[in-house]
Amino acid sequence: MTVTLFVPRDAASLALGAEKVASAIAAEIAGRGLDARIVRNGSRGMFWLEPLVEIRTDHGRVAYGPVKAGDVKSLFDAGFLTGADHPLCMGLTKDIPFLRQQTRLTFSRCGVTDPLSIEDYRHYQGLRGLEKAISLTQAEIVQEVTDSGLRGRGGAGFPTGIKWKTVMEAAGPQKYIVCNADEGDSATFADRMIMEGDPFVLIEGMAIAGIATGATKGYIYTRSEYPHAIASMGKAIEIARAAGILSSSVLGSKHSFDMEVRSGAGAYVCGEETALLNSLEGKRGVVRAKPPLPALKGFLGRPTVVNNVISLASIPVIMDRGAPFYRDFGMGRSRGTIPIQIAGNVKYGGLYETAFGLTLGEIVDHIGGGTATGRPVKAVQVGGPLGAYFPRALFDTPFDYEAFAARDGLIGHAGITVFDDTADLMKQARFAMEFCAIESCAKCTPCRIGSTRGVETVDRIARGIEPEKNKALLADLCNTMKFGSLCALGGFTPYPVMSAMTHFPEDFAPVPMVEAAE
Repeated sequence: MTVTLFVPRDAASLALGAEKVASAIAAEIAGRGLDARIVRNGSRGMFWLEPLVEIRTDHGRVAYGPVKAGDVKSLFDAGFLTGADHPLCMGLTKDIPFLRQQTRLTFSRCGVTDPLSIEDYRHYQGLRGLEKAISLTQAEIVQEVTDSGLRGRGGAGFPTGIKWKTVMEAAGPQKYIVCNADEGDSATFADRMIMEGDPFVLIEGMAIAGIATGATKGYIYTRSEYPHAIASMGKAIEIARAAGILSSSVLGSKHSFDMEVRSGAGAYVCGEETALLNSLEGKRGVVRAKPPLPALKGFLGRPTVVNNVISLASIPVIMDRGAPFYRDFGMGRSRGTIPIQIAGNVKYGGLYETAFGLTLGEIVDHIGGGTATGRPVKAVQVGGPLGAYFPRALFDTPFDYEAFAARDGLIGHAGITVFDDTADLMKQARFAMEFCAIESCAKCTPCRIGSTRGVETVDRIARGIEPEKNKALLADLCNTMKFGSLCALGGFTPYPVMSAMTHFPEDFAPVPMVEAAE
């Protein structure tokens, strides 16, 4: 009987040596004349264990990690093809605490299947949502999505059903589905993991969106820094076309839908939906004024749904299991699950999908295991480079859109960056302003000029030049940027700056000048 081994081929695992491990395993199999095959899967999202090698046994998959190429011979000597014990053996993969405690809906297949096997995808309940959608009217699909409570997972948290309904009801000879896969926030990798580890779920979600709104063409807009994701999505689209999932008759139905991948040059501002649309049209990535909304006048001036990867990848399970099933997870107006990405100075970094409602402290201390350095956690930034810095005093904040907003924070794309007590929050505030100045599309004055003046003002505070006056000036600049910027780049930059000043005032104290001895 052929033994199946799983060695991940996503970008994170490759960066940690997965290709060398796969080659070493293949050489051992050939050299020992063993009956075994290697499947290159996606990552499970436990990055401290990557490369994580799994063996399929009668009792379930057994995990070994982190495996280096030099470990492979000893693994074979120990008989790991039968799931034998070894110092790197983690036991059954499903029993690893980090994985066992999750609620994996959107990421249920990520790391489990061969990403480019449509047979695997079908075996693990794929395409059931699309098959159900084909049997419903457009209004029924949109109502199901609305009733699920799904909100945009890209950061804004706008109700997905409302956006779809607007496009469905809009008049136009052509409509589009645009997937925003321009994942540019620090500590975020969920979009990449889906595209590399379960691309068919995104294709299925976009096809359902197309059927629901009357759109027949879709685009995935991602960044050129994601070559593995681009390659994986491109191959998956070809396979989906051959399988009749993307065609003039989707799965033999009356509906037509096709899609393609477009890559941008990595401008952060192109994560904003209107700048993305400009770039997709071949123009400079500059933010558009709203209205008109993209739902009414989007790509090429036509009605367009612009959704994040995770929003669209959550659609198949909603259609398959039903809106009440999905809505039962979460709290308040934050329904369903959220893939939390834990990074920075943290012991157990990775992707953790769970229902909304865990506190920030539970995520950082219990799931993330505290800092990798073993030093005390000083601050946690949630929501990318424009997210607020939360001190331990706010670790009781539940992971919920409204709860974070009530404390002047934002969930964003759910990336969490952990800092220990050596971090200087004044330097982090300066970085936020500098980041905004570099990445600004320069269309509006508050963002273009405010960020540059912000860097200069922080530098004056650091040099002890009228610190109180300049702190007041910095706060005033933040207020202008927050309410005067055209998009969220300038509008959200005040979050890290003001939270740093508010919660870590000691870091903004001027360093006393030491006079040189005569």
